[in-house]
Amino acid sequence: MRPEEARAERLAASVAEHELDVLLVGGAVDVRYLSGFTGTNGLVLASAEADSAPRFYTDFRYATQSAEQVPATFVREVVSIDLLEAAVGGLESHGAGVGRLGFDETAVTVKQHRRLRELLPEGWELTGATGLVSALREVKDAEEVARIRAAAELADEALGEVLEEGVVGRTERDVAMALEFAMRRLGAQAPSFPSIVVAGEHSALPHAEPRAVEIPPHTLLTIDWGAQLEGYCSDSTRTYATGSISGEQREVYELVRHAQAEAQAALRAGPSGREIDAVARAIIEAAGHGEHFGHGVGHGVGLEIHEAPRLSRTASEQPLRAGNVVTIEPGVYLPGRFGVRIEDLVLVGEDGGEALNGLPKELTEIA
Repeated sequence: MRPEEARAERLAASVAEHELDVLLVGGAVDVRYLSGFTGTNGLVLASAEADSAPRFYTDFRYATQSAEQVPATFVREVVSIDLLEAAVGGLESHGAGVGRLGFDETAVTVKQHRRLRELLPEGWELTGATGLVSALREVKDAEEVARIRAAAELADEALGEVLEEGVVGRTERDVAMALEFAMRRLGAQAPSFPSIVVAGEHSALPHAEPRAVEIPPHTLLTIDWGAQLEGYCSDSTRTYATGSISGEQREVYELVRHAQAEAQAALRAGPSGREIDAVARAIIEAAGHGEHFGHGVGHGVGLEIHEAPRLSRTASEQPLRAGNVVTIEPGVYLPGRFGVRIEDLVLVGEDGGEALNGLPKELTEIA
């Protein structure tokens, strides 16, 4: 059985649990997750009835591609009309002829919603049902984990190559571009996000953009990067010393490394993302740097670089589950001076977490 077939079965159960008859899936990432389709124009109609095949709709441009990518267990239709119109027409295959059609409110525009209401047959109710597919995506299957692991290993290899060439005296932007080129050359489709390479006082900005400014010696350099491979993302951060640095900089680095290690050690199925965030935050606050750690300790990673679950002060109380893939990335940022962030990508298990990336976290001096 292909992973997409198992996912369709899980979705059918979720659709039924939410007292829907059919779910319209239109977000490109959710469509890919369910069907394997990587094109830009596709819809899936999923029934609550486990023995009713999900229906996939696309247009002429993707006829060959969808035939290759979408499992034969789907009813595949290449249509010449508007996909929404075709999908609503597919409701006729639903035995009762009446029912509740769910849709993800985050993936349907106001215009599309109005169009759905116009097209919906008499006897059908249109109901918001946000997050059914994204909830399934939170728990990764074995194939997804393998792809994320491969993306993380590729990203590690690419950074290793760039560091071997040396970074001091090169601009932040040049190093970021070299890193992204290395990832592509090694097989990545793209970087997971624009790479962050920031030195000195610029590293005090958590999501700063690389500048056309040379990286100096004797400072801290933060690199946040990731690769996208077979649709799946990786995400990692390392902070390096470009030579000798001050005692205060070393002290902050070790504080962040300790907080990161303790949060990662606490990671397992059962605690909530809020609880894991609190582990790192308590350590940083006790050292007097609570105000210098303003973001959450982590987030889910998969087909998107930021997805559920969240690990932060405002995260839900929902327990983390085995199969979640999350980042653990505390940081301390001293405005106008320097910043430190250390981030691992971790697979949550019943009894602990497994880092999917592998570069050392001890403070390392680079040239």
